[in-house]
Amino acid sequence: MRLLERIRKEWFMVGIVLAIAAAKLEPSIGVNGGPLKPEITVSYIAVATIFFNSGLSLKTEELTSALVHVKLHLFIQVFTLAFFPAAIWLFLQLLSITPINEWLLKGLQTVGCMPPPVSSAVILTKAVGGNEAAAIFNSAFGSFLGIIVTPLLLLLFLGSSSTVPFTSIFSQLFMTVVVPLIIGQTVRRYIKDWLERKKPPFGAVSSSVLLMIIYTTFCDTFSNPNIDLDKFSLVVILFIIFSIQLSFMLLTFIFSTRNNSGFTPADTVAIIFCSTHKSLTLGIPMLKIVFAGHEHLSLISVPLLIYHPAQILLGSVLVPTIKSWMVSRQKGVKLTRPTV
Repeated sequence: MRLLERIRKEWFMVGIVLAIAAAKLEPSIGVNGGPLKPEITVSYIAVATIFFNSGLSLKTEELTSALVHVKLHLFIQVFTLAFFPAAIWLFLQLLSITPINEWLLKGLQTVGCMPPPVSSAVILTKAVGGNEAAAIFNSAFGSFLGIIVTPLLLLLFLGSSSTVPFTSIFSQLFMTVVVPLIIGQTVRRYIKDWLERKKPPFGAVSSSVLLMIIYTTFCDTFSNPNIDLDKFSLVVILFIIFSIQLSFMLLTFIFSTRNNSGFTPADTVAIIFCSTHKSLTLGIPMLKIVFAGHEHLSLISVPLLIYHPAQILLGSVLVPTIKSWMVSRQKGVKLTRPTV
C-alpha cells in the first residue's frame, strides 16, 4: 500500500523510466516520420501546449510585491544565467581530457545554460518557509529570460548552429514558446476566478506532455545503431551532477549570508534553491528545437534528465537542515534587535 502511494507521488519519475523503456522496446513508433509524427506533434503541438499551460498557470498578479527587491533578483539571475554556465564551461575544459562520453559532457553544458524551474524551487522554498514571493518571481522571470538567453547560451557554448540556422531556431521558439505563453497569460485574465476555484492540475498536464517529448527523443536514440553509452560515463556524470549541485548550493549560501550582503535568512533560502535549480519543462523542448535532427540529441538530454530528480531529491533531503538554520538565525536577529 505504501509502495503504491509512493509511486502515485513520484509518478513523473516512474513515467520517465517507463518512457525510456518503451522507446527501447519499440523505437520505430516515436521516430521522425513514424506513426506518432513527432516532427509535428512534438516539435510544435506538444511544446506549444507546455508553454500555453505555463502562461495559464503563472500568477503574474502575485509577483508585483516581489518586484522591489532588485538586488535579490539580480543575484539569482546573474548566478543562474551567467556564472553557472561559465563555471560549467571552465570545469568541462578539464573533463574534456578524460574518457567520459563527449556528448554527455555537452549535455552538462546545456544544463548550465538552462533557466530556473517554475515549480521545484518554489515548492522547496515554501517547504522551508523562505521568501516564497521572491522564489515565484525569479522562477517566472527566469523562465521568460530563458526563452531568449538559453538558446543564445547554447549557441555560444556549443555552437549548435551548424545543424539549424539561427533564425530558424528563434522563429520556432517564438511560435512554440513565446506566442503560447502570451496567449496563456491573456486567457488567464478572463478565467482567473474559475482557475482559482477549480485549481486545474497544471503540473500534471505539463509533465504528461513532457513524458511524450522524452519518449520520442529516446526513440530517435535507440533507432540509431551508432550510439553507444558506456556505464562508466553515466556513473561519473551522476556523481558530477550531485557534486555540482552541492557545491553551488554551498557557494550561494556563503555569498548570501555575508555580513554586508543585505539578505535576510528567508532571502537566502530562495537564493539557494532558485540559483541552483534548472528547468526540465523548459529545457527538453528547447533542446528539441535547438538540436533538431541531431543524432546525439538524447545523449545531450541525459544530464538534464538526471539533474531534475537530483535537485528535488537533494533539496528535499536538505529541507529540515536549512529550515532549522533559518529559524535559529531569525531568532538570533530578534534577540539582538534592541528594544525600544
